[in-house]
Amino acid sequence: MRHRGTLSLLAGCVTAVLTAGFTLLGAGPANAIANGEPVKDGRYRFAVKLTMTGIPVLGGGTRNSACSGALIARDWVITAGHCFRDENGVRVERPVAASTVATVGRTDLVTGTGGHDVEIVAVRQSATADVALARLRTPIRDIRPVKLSGRVAKPGEVLRLTGYGSLTSTNPVPATHLQTGLLKVESVQDATLGVRGFAPHPDTTPCPYDSGAPYFREPRWRAPELVAVESNGPSCPHTAMESPARTDNLVTWIRGIIRPGGPRSPR
Repeated sequence: MRHRGTLSLLAGCVTAVLTAGFTLLGAGPANAIANGEPVKDGRYRFAVKLTMTGIPVLGGGTRNSACSGALIARDWVITAGHCFRDENGVRVERPVAASTVATVGRTDLVTGTGGHDVEIVAVRQSATADVALARLRTPIRDIRPVKLSGRVAKPGEVLRLTGYGSLTSTNPVPATHLQTGLLKVESVQDATLGVRGFAPHPDTTPCPYDSGAPYFREPRWRAPELVAVESNGPSCPHTAMESPARTDNLVTWIRGIIRPGGPRSPR
């Protein structure tokens, strides 16, 4: 088991080599979430791609990486806590890369022209789950954030996942097109859910660079409701269990951070 998105292009290599490697991020196939399906343009505009450039590496040099996430307020994104770790692997409350850019509201990262690219300027970490909140330099006013739900997901419930991760764990690269799939809840723990691939295939599962991708329910006639973010799972694709981090039991903490006058101390 390992964290999603912790694989980085040419990790540990010197900056010059990584700069060349990072150019390839947009050159891969337009796939993400193993055996998922492409999202139609304009759907799930709250989905976020986080691109980290120049992350310090222990012993010298830098690496590049990426995560997924979701817009939860005009100037806040939710993602996995391990997306912000220092060179010792410790989660921190700051952007760790020289540049961390959130791309919001753009389904196709190659041909799409809509949405926003905004720098991340602050981070807040939950003390009880692999969840982080990342603040945008400027607010986004033309995209509706995903709704926070305080209702825990139940076994048997089907949740939708969207992400910009790789298609596979083999030589993974971040996606150039937002993908989606459905996973079914099988168990509930204090800080995580246990979910398994459901549709369009039994092995529809998140992959590297899907860390922080939102799991949400889609009530009929109502807006999507966030209940978890991608945290950990086996190499993809697979039919085993994924362990996303619950967000339903963090709503009070989240609202305390994102409300006007925040951010406040981490939970």
